[in-house]
Amino acid sequence: MHIDRRAFLATLGTAAAINAMPSEALADSLEHHMMETLDEQTNTNALKVRRGAGMLLGGGTPLSTSPAELQKLEPMPEKPTLVDFFKYRFAPATHVLQSATDAMKKGEKEEMILACLLHDVVLNLIKVDHGWWGAQLLEPYVPEKISWGIRYHQALRFYPDPSVGYEYPEMYNKIFGKDYVPPPYIKQTFEYARNHKSYMDARMITVHDLYAFDPNMKVSLDPFIDIIGRHFKQPKEGLGFDNSPVAHMWRSLIFPDNPL
Repeated sequence: MHIDRRAFLATLGTAAAINAMPSEALADSLEHHMMETLDEQTNTNALKVRRGAGMLLGGGTPLSTSPAELQKLEPMPEKPTLVDFFKYRFAPATHVLQSATDAMKKGEKEEMILACLLHDVVLNLIKVDHGWWGAQLLEPYVPEKISWGIRYHQALRFYPDPSVGYEYPEMYNKIFGKDYVPPPYIKQTFEYARNHKSYMDARMITVHDLYAFDPNMKVSLDPFIDIIGRHFKQPKEGLGFDNSPVAHMWRSLIFPDNPL
């Protein structure tokens, strides 16, 4: 094993401290340094970013197994709107735009179209339990049925509903394996949602989710601008600066490079 002598000595402190160390202590320190170096060289599973980190924070796409290559972010307006977030933080947002487009083409009501447009935008911040995080991010600004549907669509994705043409996605078999069983909290959430009066609000998000992975489909935010204006409560101070319980989440999206 090649050992960088300077790097090793730097771990021991000053020259005076090194000179005062007994030979046995130096030998032990060297062995420990070699063990750490060996672990670093052989640990092929080390990741620079946890897979649950949002896309803006280097977590890559939801299905990626390696960190994303970070791009320089454009500064946002002083009072950012939802449209600004789509432009500067969510773009290209192809999946949610395709989902909302599918809902619009199939004649869904405007609130459902908006739910499809927003259902996965939180993945830019965090991927873990994105249904819950997404609902929390949006609750102060959208009708309850939209945030409710977004919260519970996460669990419903794993359970078929032939009545609306939703089958278990074949893609999930490839990702999780054919014998995959969702964790108990997902099953409990599904059972709760299935018997709720707003069940179909969450279920239809999963339906339009299925038709939103077309690499050749061209989409734009333009058809949804008026729908956003009618159903999204844009704070006059700007998202992130309105002192809502979730303003900090929007600020995290504005300033993802802030260390504190």
